Amino acid sequence: MRQTITLRRPDDWHLHLRDGAMLNVVLPYSARQFARAIVMPNLQPPVTTAGHAVAYRNRILAALPPGAQFEPLMTAYLCDATEPSDIRRGYEERILAAVKLYPAGATTHSEHGVTSMARVARTLETMQELGMPLLLHGESTDPAVDIFDREAVFIEKTLQPLLRDFPRLKVVLEHITTEEAADFVAGERSGRLAATVTPQHLIFNRNALFMGGLRPHQYCLPVLKRERHRLALRRLATSGFERIFIGTDSAPHIRRLKEAACGCAGVFNAPVALESYLMVFEEESALDRFEGFASVNGARFYGLPLNEERITFERREASGPGEVQMPTGDSVKVFLDGAVLPWTLLDTAEDRS
Repeated sequence: MRQTITLRRPDDWHLHLRDGAMLNVVLPYSARQFARAIVMPNLQPPVTTAGHAVAYRNRILAALPPGAQFEPLMTAYLCDATEPSDIRRGYEERILAAVKLYPAGATTHSEHGVTSMARVARTLETMQELGMPLLLHGESTDPAVDIFDREAVFIEKTLQPLLRDFPRLKVVLEHITTEEAADFVAGERSGRLAATVTPQHLIFNRNALFMGGLRPHQYCLPVLKRERHRLALRRLATSGFERIFIGTDSAPHIRRLKEAACGCAGVFNAPVALESYLMVFEEESALDRFEGFASVNGARFYGLPLNEERITFERREASGPGEVQMPTGDSVKVFLDGAVLPWTLLDTAEDRS
């Protein structure tokens, strides 16, 4: 039985860092583990232009702990009124790494999202010319569609036409949750469609939302699905398939906004992200494939160099934090609620000793 695992330092290809006091609290957890992260733009107001992205990136860099080596990869929030020229400038000047498409009303702060693909066609044409990735929150927002079917309907009604109409556009279907999504991504042959998957969708099915009562801290969007979907995600993630990679979708909210009459969607998993993924890969007898999923696949899809720095995990049971405290006196509940995990990420200084 392996006692240590050393791999290239991973990247997180889907991360919410928020802003202000929340940014200062949650950023160190991601910066400790990941070399880079694709940072989501759904602030209030959203990050819709290259100029907004520069300002947000500067706030992130200012909030980093001393000595931290972490690169935020910025995204722009796609709107009906997005100017293709601004997206071009942002990408060519290495301000923007990708553009994020939220269907209007799909998730937290998505009220400014896209109302129809026709309205953003000029921007999508520019992006496919540049080779710039489009990141999709892949859920239908048709109110007639059952919440558990929204991803499958999105694939049929939106994603398939998108790939047909923009034949050179690179696309990441983010936080996939269904067997239909796993099969569709795996079966796409052009090599321009990839996917991310979260630890919560690999570890839990929808029963976790209702175990012994309503569990608001398990509520995220897309919601957890049936067991057959969870198993399909695990098969794809641990298979060695080269177009699936880490996207934690770590999305913190203070407890009173989660434990509310209309609670916010989002799971804060950053403090235990890599340990959670690693546990899944061990359970699936796929530890030899973990580095590809965590440290290689995403960088290659985005056309970025692989990280040279190494990190090490030790087989040592340890509990993650149950919650983290805000300076306001509020707290943020952590994914897995302090559960004991079988692997521990060594601090860089400890790793080198």
